[in-house]
Amino acid sequence: MHAALDILALVAVVGFVAGFARRLGWSEPLVLVAVGVGLSFVPNFLEIELTPDLVLIGLLPPLLYAAAIRTSLIDFRANRRAILLLSVGLVAFSTVAVGLVSWWVVPGASLAAGFALGAVVAPPDAVAATTVARRVGMPRRIVSILEGESLVNDATALVALNTAIAAITASVTVAHVAWSFVVAAGGGVVVGLAAAFVLAQIRKRINDSVLDTTLSFAAPYVAFLPAEEIHASGVLAVVVCGLLLGHKAPILQTAGSRIAENINWRTVQFLLENAVFLLIGLQLRRLLSSVADEHLAVARVAWPCLVVLAVTILARVVWMIAVVGTMKALRLQVWSWQVSTVVSWAGMRGVVTLAAVFLLPVETPARALLALAAFTVVAGTLLVQGLTLPWLVRRLNLPAPDAAEDALQSAGLVTDAAKAGLAVLEEIRTESDPEEVLEQLRERANRRSNQIWEQLGRSQDELEPPAAAYRRLRLQMLSAERGSILEARGRGVYDDEVLRSALTAIDLEESLLDRIEDAAARVDDELVTSERRAGDCEHLQKAPRQMRANTPDGCEQCLRDGTRWVHLRLCLSCGHVGCCDSSVGKHAEGHFHETGHPVMRSIEPGEAWRWCYVDELLG
Repeated sequence: MHAALDILALVAVVGFVAGFARRLGWSEPLVLVAVGVGLSFVPNFLEIELTPDLVLIGLLPPLLYAAAIRTSLIDFRANRRAILLLSVGLVAFSTVAVGLVSWWVVPGASLAAGFALGAVVAPPDAVAATTVARRVGMPRRIVSILEGESLVNDATALVALNTAIAAITASVTVAHVAWSFVVAAGGGVVVGLAAAFVLAQIRKRINDSVLDTTLSFAAPYVAFLPAEEIHASGVLAVVVCGLLLGHKAPILQTAGSRIAENINWRTVQFLLENAVFLLIGLQLRRLLSSVADEHLAVARVAWPCLVVLAVTILARVVWMIAVVGTMKALRLQVWSWQVSTVVSWAGMRGVVTLAAVFLLPVETPARALLALAAFTVVAGTLLVQGLTLPWLVRRLNLPAPDAAEDALQSAGLVTDAAKAGLAVLEEIRTESDPEEVLEQLRERANRRSNQIWEQLGRSQDELEPPAAAYRRLRLQMLSAERGSILEARGRGVYDDEVLRSALTAIDLEESLLDRIEDAAARVDDELVTSERRAGDCEHLQKAPRQMRANTPDGCEQCLRDGTRWVHLRLCLSCGHVGCCDSSVGKHAEGHFHETGHPVMRSIEPGEAWRWCYVDELLG
């Protein structure tokens, strides 16, 4: 098949299979590997061979960079001890454990070849684990640890692999191994920092979103290639560069550039992540053919592969038990046994494992069998651990991310941001600024904040809140505006550039309205803030959770005046019921200013969050 047709077929299969699996709630990596295995036996179809250069140079740098720029540097620092224990300690332990067992069970394999296989199968794949993690609602800290582990463990494994390959053809010393690791790690960090600095200086001077995205696509290789040239870790250089540029993006890039980069890299990440799992499955027939050429009995092939798979899985479990036990003995803070269990079982392997095995020299003893063992580890961990991890998470009752708590935090954050913006407005305003412009700016800032709060509750008699009515009516207006522009385009009255600019403005506004609506749709749980947040405010600490409402039927002043409220708030000092800031009267806040009663509580159905007017904190 022509190369262009291969690429088209690959993208089509990836898009269809991944979309189908996502729609049914299945594990995308596992389904793609299974489909790839089936397609590998179809003659003359997608005969794409995974080579080390294709994966380690063509696919790995952009994949790592795409993950790094979306990884929180704050979370990475907070979890650095756990990440280092898994990405360095566990990789070294797995390399030794699998290496010794492989030397024993793989016919004809040397000890160096065994260690090489150990290094190949040591690093788990983050995509497989986090895909399952997000689908089943795994706690975010576990997801952050697994993602951080995957960003660094490939570097450790490749250093170990290069050392083992050197030992296959020559002798190596402990000092050589230690120095190789220092050069790889230290050089990778230095090159990553230098690349991030250079790219940041360039990015500061770019205001064009297209040019900025072009620079972003080049960034992984700006870090990777120089590091590899000096025999440092290109993987680590890409990770450091991506983490820093992602963290500094709000300062270095324009808003348009950040949006464009996010969308483009999400697309690239989707295609590459899913393509690599399909490519893994497509290698099976070729691997079986290589083993068949050595005329080994089925039992002599299956037994070593299954043993290597078992040891690879058990090494992670044993390491986690040893680490947790040691930390308890040293009286250090440790994970709960539930978290430790899930982390120990989230060890699915991916494309780096299968690609790295082909770095072994051709003269390596039992090379074909070692490659098949690597494939068995990838497919076996995806099958065994990938299918059972969701069940394990549910069985252990680990708390999933709370959409209600997220919504409340978002509301508090946006409110604080709006107040900061209004404070700056009062500082920078001049006497020449038109009052109507200042009022428009105040109204816009307050409207953003009120929209978030309105999403959290249900309005009076199920009537539509103002923000929801605004979205509904504005979307219909935008549809009419788009129709008018398209009609004008059909008449050929306006220049194409003018038409495209007008349509883009409508698209941008509609996309913002869609995002607000999607955020509101995700909040289905009862809205109750955690107790720990009340510890930041003495008023919230002293305030009760419940209070008898003076007027349970509605806002006291609105009932008296015959006006409409949007959401209801209960004073936890006296039981007064007032309306929210989205309502015309804003009687809840007015009651605070009249009485000084600091804490109110939402009494909308499904809500139990509290707000301190004095300290402006949720609790």
